[in-house]
Amino acid sequence: MRRHTIIAAFTIASAAWMLLSCGAPKDIPPSERRHVELFNGSDLTNWKVFPEDAPPGTWSVRDGVLVCVGQPIGYLRTVRKYTSFELDFEWRFDPAKGGGNSGVLMRVQYPDRVWPRSIEAQLQSGSAGDIWNIEEFPLSANRDRTKGRHTTKAYPSNEKPLGEWNQYSIRLVGENLQLKVNGLVQNTATRCEVVEGWIALQSEGAHIEFRNIKLRPLP
Repeated sequence: MRRHTIIAAFTIASAAWMLLSCGAPKDIPPSERRHVELFNGSDLTNWKVFPEDAPPGTWSVRDGVLVCVGQPIGYLRTVRKYTSFELDFEWRFDPAKGGGNSGVLMRVQYPDRVWPRSIEAQLQSGSAGDIWNIEEFPLSANRDRTKGRHTTKAYPSNEKPLGEWNQYSIRLVGENLQLKVNGLVQNTATRCEVVEGWIALQSEGAHIEFRNIKLRPLP
């Protein structure tokens, strides 16, 4: 009788343990079940400048805003690598300088160089929402809007006047990419190669500012 009781108790305990285990995914660390503030508004913690010998003023922080002067050509990338995520941030160009060019590089592959193998979400004035395929990064985009490595956005530019803040929402999950500019889905891609990599903000010849950079890593 006692033997049967012990077996029954063990069975119940095992079942309870399995239910608890299923309720808490082990592949997502607790720190990654919420948004990660990539930019703390004070300094370049969590980021690395490339090229490494770029002058200190290439990237700086002013009044809680991340500022890039545009030279030398290169980027500011995350120290940590990510595969699937939701990335939200705001950006604006200097109206006195007539806009310019920049971009967000995703799943950036080693080594650091201009430009590394990656997927680019375009930030050039008037072209936010375009996709650039760098170094033949595997992906599939709308054929009618694709020429070579470049896929133009689906709708006319919905960027705000120069000097005003724009909102970019990027969702890269597994093989699927979605680019949303100021609330409008401007582009998508599928069959993106699933590989971890850095996230980078380009320094590409123009003064540009960023703020409220938040990342939500996804499984």
